[in-house]
Amino acid sequence: MKYNYVPLKNVRIEDSFWSGYDKLVRDVVIPYQWEALNDRIEDAEPSFAIRNFRIAAGKEEGNFEGFVFQDSDLAKWLEAVAYSLTRHSDPSLEAIADEAIDLIGEAQQADGYINTYFTIEAPDKRWTNLTECHELYVAGHLIEAAVAYYNATGKVKFLDIVSRFVDYIGNVFGTEQGQIQGYDGHQEIELALVKLYKATGEAKYLQLSQYFLDQRGQEPSFFVEEWEKRGRSSYWQPELTGEKSRPDLKYTQSHAPVREQKEAHGHAVRAVYMYTAMADIAAQSGDAGMLAACHILWDNMVHKQMYITGGIGSTHHGEAFTFDYDLPNDTVYAETCASIGLIFFAQRMLQIEPNSEYADVIERALYNNVIGSMSLDGKHYFYVNPLEVWPQASEGNPGKHHVKSVRQKWFGCSCCPPNVARLVASLGEYLYTVSESELYVHQYIGGTASASIAGQHVELRQETNYPWDGKIDIHVSPERASSFTLGLRIPGWCQSATLRINGEEIVLGEVVHNGYARMERTWRKGDIVQLELNMDIQLIQSHPELRANAGKVAIQRGPLVYCVEEIDNGAPLASMTLTTNSQLTARFDPNLLGGRMVIEGEGMVDEPNDWGNCLYRPLSASSTSKPVKLVAVPYNSWGNREPGEMTVWIRTANTNTI
Repeated sequence: MKYNYVPLKNVRIEDSFWSGYDKLVRDVVIPYQWEALNDRIEDAEPSFAIRNFRIAAGKEEGNFEGFVFQDSDLAKWLEAVAYSLTRHSDPSLEAIADEAIDLIGEAQQADGYINTYFTIEAPDKRWTNLTECHELYVAGHLIEAAVAYYNATGKVKFLDIVSRFVDYIGNVFGTEQGQIQGYDGHQEIELALVKLYKATGEAKYLQLSQYFLDQRGQEPSFFVEEWEKRGRSSYWQPELTGEKSRPDLKYTQSHAPVREQKEAHGHAVRAVYMYTAMADIAAQSGDAGMLAACHILWDNMVHKQMYITGGIGSTHHGEAFTFDYDLPNDTVYAETCASIGLIFFAQRMLQIEPNSEYADVIERALYNNVIGSMSLDGKHYFYVNPLEVWPQASEGNPGKHHVKSVRQKWFGCSCCPPNVARLVASLGEYLYTVSESELYVHQYIGGTASASIAGQHVELRQETNYPWDGKIDIHVSPERASSFTLGLRIPGWCQSATLRINGEEIVLGEVVHNGYARMERTWRKGDIVQLELNMDIQLIQSHPELRANAGKVAIQRGPLVYCVEEIDNGAPLASMTLTTNSQLTARFDPNLLGGRMVIEGEGMVDEPNDWGNCLYRPLSASSTSKPVKLVAVPYNSWGNREPGEMTVWIRTANTNTI
């Protein structure tokens, strides 16, 4: 059975939690990021994105500046604008976007090619370093932006620009004589081409996406052959020569054909963008081998290489996965873009099969890692999302320089901020999926949605105070009495729940399948489904193989992971112990950061005063500690008051008794 997400234009978010983020992106984030792309943010790293396009278009003179993939930041911003315009008309914003699109069109070369780096700096070097230089990655983001803008406005100019570009790419790449039998070092175009296919109906774009996936990992290695042709040199590390600069095939997920890959390896963003495209192709073609690979890779990544916050990528060396259960908290990477890519992958899997684990991961990554990466003012961002921060170590230890205790205004490599903007602006696409006879609710966010099911129009209206409260009311309004299945997700974190239809309780054990309460009945206008999810505070422990968290627990309530901050608990946080018999309580504080649920309990803290000048001493029962009040706040809100220590995982006396 085929499932599609309910289109963004058919979903309206009216929610006590998410409406604020929607408004923030619309009123603050999008305008702020436009200023950043134009290098008008004081004391922020310059973007050069607009300037590079102006130079490529012949509007001003100069050299290319920034990273080789800098064009993609503008593309993601335009995509965010498109999603915002889908639900909120804004003629002035649309005019700015139209001007930016005009600029992209003016920078397009006669043969359709678009890339400001190669146009300005190396026009004779096109397609000579696909391993490192992101040409097809940039093209992919332009495609995504153009499809989103066409869907939002009905304007075809941007779509025509990228279609011309892709037609040129289709002539350059392939298996015919004279074509490049290769693919990009950073996956992205593969998933974008599927979107272009859906927007245009042109099967050649779907076939090109499948070509790039099928070609990846074949022998002999395209990247190694390309490296040999370049004289064994590296763009990013020109000082390396010979074998030292040989491409790391696992880093680019090109070490094996995609259907044969068993574990998540290499650069985390590249990996999940590829997995997303694999799921797309599996859904479109019915490729059983591709789907099987998706299941295997999902299982490894989510069950052995994902942080409790939904972050992935455990090392800053290559922004990459390492190996199973290697999830350090203080040298973590957990790039924002990687969690967003994980959400993309999960959304595509939900369009193949309604399994609540996919929606659970979307929720975990969205509510914790992704929105936690952006400050509550919408103008500061984390690129790296740590689970433990000691500001002095971030400043003084070279191995932790990438971990920040304060969000930044912008980055030289600023892929994450516009990625957050486009995800939050398109959030409506992640709430529901529908087939000919089934409608699934994946995320509990207040508002309305309309879909066509069982041959007629159906409207759903959600009312909830989620994530602070587990009560959800869903009003079902079909045009006329109609039989179909409504599925409501029972989150994996929820230990008990009650379900009622028009006041009559339903036995969950009789209707839950793959994590969804499936209610097949004749629905009538005015039917109300009431779901109440137990939101008891939970202490979470890690798998014994996850060594970084040995002897520690994390606090979770509903979908939210909590952390402790120095501002509430003092320092060092490492000396704090959460007693396992502590009575943790939750209270909503309307004055904390616009309103947050705070968790409080009893803890103990080691007394440093009796240590004198000792750095080490024999373990003694006389070592002193004192009781303290422990205060935990949602991880997504940390770092919004003043700099200081933070940790998610807290020492406990005995995790086995929890």
